[in-house]
Amino acid sequence: MEDLFQGYKGASLELLKKYSVRVWGQAIVDTTRGTFKGTILPRSVNDDDQHIVMKIATGYNVGIDVSTITGMEETGYKKANYAIPEKQFPITKGLPSVKLIGTGGTIASRLDYRTGAVIPAFSPGELYGAVPELADICNLETEKVFAVFSENMGPDQYMALAKAIGKEIERGVEGIVIGHGTDTLHHTAAALTFMVQNSPIPIVLVGSQRSSDRPSSDAALNLMHAMKTAGHSDIAEVMVCMFGPTSDEFGLLHKGTRVRKMHSSYRSTFRTIGDVPLARVNRNEIIPIHQNYNRRRKDTKVEIRPFFEKKVGMLYYWPGMQPDALDSFIDNGYKGVIIVGTGLGHVNKDLYPAIRRAKEKGVMLFMTLQTIWGYVHMFVYDTGRDLMQMGIIPLGNMLPEVAWVKLGWVMGQTQDPQEVKEMMLKPINDEITEREPYNGYLVYQGGVPEVEDFIKKVHK
Repeated sequence: MEDLFQGYKGASLELLKKYSVRVWGQAIVDTTRGTFKGTILPRSVNDDDQHIVMKIATGYNVGIDVSTITGMEETGYKKANYAIPEKQFPITKGLPSVKLIGTGGTIASRLDYRTGAVIPAFSPGELYGAVPELADICNLETEKVFAVFSENMGPDQYMALAKAIGKEIERGVEGIVIGHGTDTLHHTAAALTFMVQNSPIPIVLVGSQRSSDRPSSDAALNLMHAMKTAGHSDIAEVMVCMFGPTSDEFGLLHKGTRVRKMHSSYRSTFRTIGDVPLARVNRNEIIPIHQNYNRRRKDTKVEIRPFFEKKVGMLYYWPGMQPDALDSFIDNGYKGVIIVGTGLGHVNKDLYPAIRRAKEKGVMLFMTLQTIWGYVHMFVYDTGRDLMQMGIIPLGNMLPEVAWVKLGWVMGQTQDPQEVKEMMLKPINDEITEREPYNGYLVYQGGVPEVEDFIKKVHK
């Protein structure tokens, strides 16, 4: 017998039975906070029994506290099918071949209401069913390399991805897209920039801030932009492709060493820091912004350098930090530490004994900035000069996360102090730049008249 009350229990189940309202029933729900109209959805087996979940006309889901419900009426019934339709992905002569490598991100997905889990669509047929426009952009192959959340991506995954990318390039694909969760997407982009050098084709990392079952999802458009870039762009770089503005106008392509996730939920979360993006992209064209990038080539030669020393760390300085914060890295055998310092690259004098001890133990220390934008300038004040004299090496305008990734990559190849220093300070792909452009730092600050005028009249 069909379960008419999927996932409901306790008080919520009794309420549905009282009013004879079923899961997947269209219903009117009267509450002390107003009336809601929509479809009653299943509940996750692990959820509480105090809410009824409804999908309203806007496409969003709301949870209604059972204690506020004064009446319910079922007005219709139609069980929804949330499976993604699968269609044979067509092969079109003349379109570029693109390989989509999956890591576990949900770039195209459906929601399993029974468990509350998001189930990714990944086969070419599933992706074609979810985003049929892809067939007009490229000939698509897919391969799932991992199935992990982005917070579980790390050095082992970076190295495996680099090797997989090398094989695909040697095989002759014309572009690579990597589906990835957004939380650590910029870490992986930096790692692949160092591990995959002189690529002849575009390598595009893409994700989505909002899942595919939401009306405001960015998944489909991000995927189309990424495929367009991988198949048709002449930018042979490791880059991140995500929304530019919060609207659906275009995506931005960010260099893998100068990009950072800057907002927890905005679709336009990724920003190029200390520079300008590589390009704008929409479904029809790619418009370069930055003129300095590696161009696409017709050969299949690439340098794969999959190295990483896991015993490297990052220490975010806070006022009043005590020596044991750094001592813990030293005592646990860490080979190098990226310090994220204040201002121009400073920490307090309380850390000096630990810094000297780190130098005695051969632990490499490097300085980056909490300000995110700007350069480390440790020669301006006495504190900075003291820190350099104790062995801390400034890293220009390298972003903290990029510095951590690069240090792990460098120390996976050598642990000779002079070689490590030289490799860290020699840019591979703009992780350190000579200067930041005048338009490489821009903050839309509410309340400032000229910014308010721009946002209201010109662009949101």
